[in-house]
This record gives sequence, structure tokens and C-alpha cells, in this order.
Amino acid sequence: MPQITITDILEIIILSYLIYIVILWIKKTRAWTVFKGLVVIVIFMGFAAVFKLNTILWLFRNMINVGILAVIILFQPELRRALEELGKKNIISDVLIRSDSTKKERVNDNTIQELISAATFMSKNKTGALIVIEQNVPLGEYEATGINIDAAVSRQLVENIFEHNTPLHDGAVIIRNNRVVSATCYLPLTGRNDLNKDLGTRHRAAVGISEVSDSMTLVVSEENGQISIAYGGTLYSNLDVESLRNHLTSLQSGKSEKNKKGRKAKRIKGGKKQ
Repeated sequence: MPQITITDILEIIILSYLIYIVILWIKKTRAWTVFKGLVVIVIFMGFAAVFKLNTILWLFRNMINVGILAVIILFQPELRRALEELGKKNIISDVLIRSDSTKKERVNDNTIQELISAATFMSKNKTGALIVIEQNVPLGEYEATGINIDAAVSRQLVENIFEHNTPLHDGAVIIRNNRVVSATCYLPLTGRNDLNKDLGTRHRAAVGISEVSDSMTLVVSEENGQISIAYGGTLYSNLDVESLRNHLTSLQSGKSEKNKKGRKAKRIKGGKKQ
């Protein structure tokens, strides 16, 4: 039996903590989706090794260096942000206290009703709004661009955030686990040219975030008060209360995942696709 010294134990603790930090960082960014893809590639490499698929193994060996460099370039902003967060961490409290260890539901009936009430009110008053509901793909990198809120979703809170001439009205609100986690967030704009030219920055941002994540985004137009939903790269515009409720309720039933794959999009009534 090998002898385990204090140095070995110290190395195990340090490596375990570093791996833990890397996994947490991956789960908070789009890197989580890429990581799952890398796992599939590793499994495929194991399959090729077992069955001695020499040509495929040769390709993997010659592409691995280029692949590592490509990942570093692709996630350069996220890597820099991760190093910044590591410098700000309180290691002891971060290891011993984890408040988000339990998985919570994405959106409940009360949250849906509060969002519908707020959207209806803002639509009548032509108050622009941009509300992103996070699902499986983490939106931590976009959350970091805004101001931390961490409050339960309520009609009054949402209406107050998007009220004209208030400090928080510009930008997007991100909702996670039935809580408003951040406001004034910056979202990526879509580069599509087939969208209606009359659509403003809010709508293009809603479509943009739906192209890089599985989030559902609620938009209220400041120009005409129309309510829209963006999901899976598709914008459903001119929604009434019933169709808005159907879209939001699909987050609970899991239909939104099927809509993204184009299987049940027609079952959600109301709204014009763009």
C-alpha cells in the first residue's frame, strides 16, 4: 500500500477545490453546453479506441492542439471573468456555505400571473420592457452585466423597474427560479436580416438571447404596446393575454423544449411568428 503523507492530502484538497471552481464556472456560462459536447467527443474517442478506428484516432490526435487553442480564443472573455471572480472569492465561506445546492422550479403559477399582469399594464401604458426567463442554459455572463436585485417576482417590482426615467428601466431583467436576479442587463443582438425592420433594439435583443440559449423572453413594445415572446430564435408578436399565458405555461409543462425543436410550435395559439 502506498504511503499517504500530509503533502498528498494537501494536494488532493487543492486539486479538488480547483476542479470544483472550474465546474461551477462552466455551469454559470455557455461553456456548460460546450462542455457537454466535449463529453460526447471523449466518449466517441473511447469508442474509436476500443474498436481500433485508427484513422479517426489519428484525426483526433492531430486536431486536439488546435481544438484547445480554439476553445481558449472562443471563451477568452469568460476565462478573464472567471479569473476575476476567483480573485474576489472568500474561499472558506464559498466551500462551507452553498445556498443554491438544491434545484428549484423555473417558474410557478404565481410568477406567471405576476408577469402577465405586469405585461398587460405596461402594454396599456406603452412602457417598454424586456424580461428574460432562464431555463437550462445559464445566463450568468449576461447577469453579470446588470445590477443585482435578488427579489421575488411581483407585478409592482417589474412595473417599477421599467418605469420611464428610473435608473433600472434600460436593459433587460433576468428571472431565475421565480426570482428577479438582475436588471439593466445587456443582451446580444441578433444578426438576422429577415426580421421586420420596424422592430427595435428590445426585440432584436430578445431574439438574440433566444439564439444563444433556451431562455424565453417577454417583450413589451414602447412604440405600440404590443406584447411579444422570443424563444428558439423565433419571435411571436402581437400576443393577447391567453396566448401569452400559453407560452409562459409551456415552461412548466416542458412544451417549450419541444417547440425549440419545431415539434409543437403550432399548439401554442396566438401571435405572429417572425
